[in-house]
Amino acid sequence: MIAVGEHILGPLEDREIRMTSGFAGGIGSTYMDNCGAFSAGVMVISGLYGRTGSKDDDRICQELTAKYRECFFKRFDTLICGELRAEKFGSQGEQPCSVLVEQASGILLEVIEEYQSDH
Repeated sequence: MIAVGEHILGPLEDREIRMTSGFAGGIGSTYMDNCGAFSAGVMVISGLYGRTGSKDDDRICQELTAKYRECFFKRFDTLICGELRAEKFGSQGEQPCSVLVEQASGILLEVIEEYQSDH
C-alpha cells in the first residue's frame, strides 16, 4: 500500500512510512482490529483530501473514506484482520496478505479515480 501511496501522493518521507507500521496485522499484529491494508487506504485518502486544521471542510475525505469502506467490505465481507485471516489470507491462509493488499489497492484506486473523473 506504500507504493500506492507514493504513486498518488508522491515520494513519502521516512516518518510517513514509519507511521503506517503499527497498522499491520490489524493494529500491532493483534489481528483484532481493522485490516492494515484498509487502514493504509484511509491514510492515502486522508493524505489527498484530509483537513489540516479544525476549520477545514473534510466532507470529501469522509465521503471517499466511507465509499472505500463500503467497497472493501463488499469485496471481503469484513474489515477485521483476524476474520480475513480466518477466511483465507495470511501466512497460514490460502493466499498471502500481499494478495489482499493488491486487491485493496485496486479498490482504493478505483474509488479515487472515480471521484477524480467526476470532479
